[in-house]
Amino acid sequence: MRRVTLRGPWLPRTRRGQRRLVQAVMAGCVLALLPATWMYAVAGDRLRTAADVPRTEVAVVFGAGLWDGEPSPYLAHRLDAAARLYREGRVEVVLVTGDNSREDYDEPDAMRGYLTRHGVPDRRIVSDYAGFDTWDSCVRAKKIFGVDEAVLISQGFHIRRAVALCEAAGVASYGVGVDAVHDATWYYGGAREILAAGKAALDAAFRPDPRFLGPREPGVERALATGRDPLR
Repeated sequence: MRRVTLRGPWLPRTRRGQRRLVQAVMAGCVLALLPATWMYAVAGDRLRTAADVPRTEVAVVFGAGLWDGEPSPYLAHRLDAAARLYREGRVEVVLVTGDNSREDYDEPDAMRGYLTRHGVPDRRIVSDYAGFDTWDSCVRAKKIFGVDEAVLISQGFHIRRAVALCEAAGVASYGVGVDAVHDATWYYGGAREILAAGKAALDAAFRPDPRFLGPREPGVERALATGRDPLR
């Protein structure tokens, strides 16, 4: 039987050229996987569950979209975990960080409202209105709100990147990855992380300023100073 060889104008015609092409493809695959490998290495021993995360003063909840002005199901799961950690005395203050780049879209206030309805006092919640992406949120937590250590709350597909970036920004972090239904959004989020890992590695390496930095805010310090209710 005659062997069929696939050829095309983009394929090298010599064995040496074909070998180099294969080597280039393999090198590209290795380079593409390096950022994800870095994230797994940094976050490997920093992941916990809501049941065993160490007691930490501050929890950081990252925005995950709104539906008709209310937290999306994915964001609601994150906020449920934060409320649980507060009720159990594992965290004292919740820093909600999200997008408020336009007047009709306000993730932090929606997150605050959800938390207060689920047992977290308003005075124990601090809002970051310029958390436009994970790196911005981590840098602002450190430089604007003075957070040195935090429990980070997000979905499992995102939490390693969050931990790696906050560690790079100077925030000693534990990550709690909340459960999520494996629907289309979950698969999209997982695929997106492959591309986001590259940007995360660049952010960690070059440490750019957030899109908006602004003056230091004492919100976290004041919230910690209020103390818990006597019955908590």
